[in-house]
Amino acid sequence: MILNGILLICLGILAVPSLLLSRKPEAKELLDKITPYQGWIGIMFCIIGIIRVIRCILSLDLLGFFPVYWCLWLATGLVAAALGFLLGYGFIQQYVLSENKKAAEKGAQLLDRLRPRQGRLGIAAIIIGVLYIISAITGPVPVL
Repeated sequence: MILNGILLICLGILAVPSLLLSRKPEAKELLDKITPYQGWIGIMFCIIGIIRVIRCILSLDLLGFFPVYWCLWLATGLVAAALGFLLGYGFIQQYVLSENKKAAEKGAQLLDRLRPRQGRLGIAAIIIGVLYIISAITGPVPVL
């Protein structure tokens, strides 16, 4: 579970490179090395996020016992899916949406709605990643 938090923090940093570069200008070299793989990383996180949201909804009964943990789980999936879609849109459009013109239009509309929120989603990913790590260390607290 700690690894999930770390990966979400890395995804947030990849989505908001200006935040990292303002604090550590020497990180530009590292970000330049990662940029060619950004599309694949995005697709991977988009798929993981979608699976997480589906599993979270299927485990709706946990909401009554572990509400904070369940909400954190859902937020993790939603943010990962949204940022993964944003970062991997080029590949998604090339390999998935290119076959269907209507799906390509809807994908472009979704991209237009999410693009202005990329910075906020990146910061949210970093915060949720930190909370996820704290939750993994302390463990979920049941409601009695």
